[in-house]
Amino acid sequence: MKEKNTGVLRLVLRVLQGMLIGVGAVLPGISGGVLCVVFGIYKPVMELLSSPLKKFKTHVPKLLPVILGAALGFLGVAKVLAFFLEKYPDQSVCLFVGLIGGMLPSLLREAGEQGRTKGSWISTGVAFVLVLSLLLSLNVLSVTILPSFGWYLFCGFCMALSIIAPGMSFSTLLMPLGLYTPLVDGIGNLDFQVLLPAGIGAVVTILCLAKAIDALFTHFYNLAFHAIVGIVVAATLVIIPFGSFTAGIGVAVANVVCIVVGVAAALALDKFNQSVPKED
Repeated sequence: MKEKNTGVLRLVLRVLQGMLIGVGAVLPGISGGVLCVVFGIYKPVMELLSSPLKKFKTHVPKLLPVILGAALGFLGVAKVLAFFLEKYPDQSVCLFVGLIGGMLPSLLREAGEQGRTKGSWISTGVAFVLVLSLLLSLNVLSVTILPSFGWYLFCGFCMALSIIAPGMSFSTLLMPLGLYTPLVDGIGNLDFQVLLPAGIGAVVTILCLAKAIDALFTHFYNLAFHAIVGIVVAATLVIIPFGSFTAGIGVAVANVVCIVVGVAAALALDKFNQSVPKED
């Protein structure tokens, strides 16, 4: 009976994790790949993506609940997200910032799984500086692009990259370019003029890059995952709506509350995730 209950709990947890990964793939500043790392399923996901035919029978049955949950989370949240980003943009982003902040302890724990060296912190610092410089430059230049088939292919590339390269949240690149909102609207409305090119871009990216990135994290785990920490921190700092905190006491309080709620939710999820027995 105990084994049966554990199996059901694990199944429910996998579906929930998949939904959060799907949600994280859409939310600004959050990487679906980082959530895969946090939930301890990044390695099997990458093995499946890099060798889909070879690993299909062994990996798909175990990852199927995650895949189904991710599809539900990805499609289900897009329309709701578009609404809240339009009506309550600052509070929504502050909630996302809290979620990311609450996930940082677990991300650091994963990064240090094989120990830490001076190179680990250099990797973190270099990644932080490079990504922060890139994103700030995009914001300063106020680059805006008219959405088209070609640019939605690029959106698909960014979405896939956010899964296979943890920490590379596609929204941090698309928001400064003015492509994020049209993409989310298209996903929420099941617009195939958006879904088709984005899907093609994602599939091509996975086929071309999955093996290379899997090899990178296999052979340079320590450096790669500490670089992720730098990327996540840099991307998070850029999306914080600092200006809204001076718009009035009410707005500032609402922003802080959203950040606290996000942190608490992420920490609670991490605690729950650690309490569930891992599969052999």
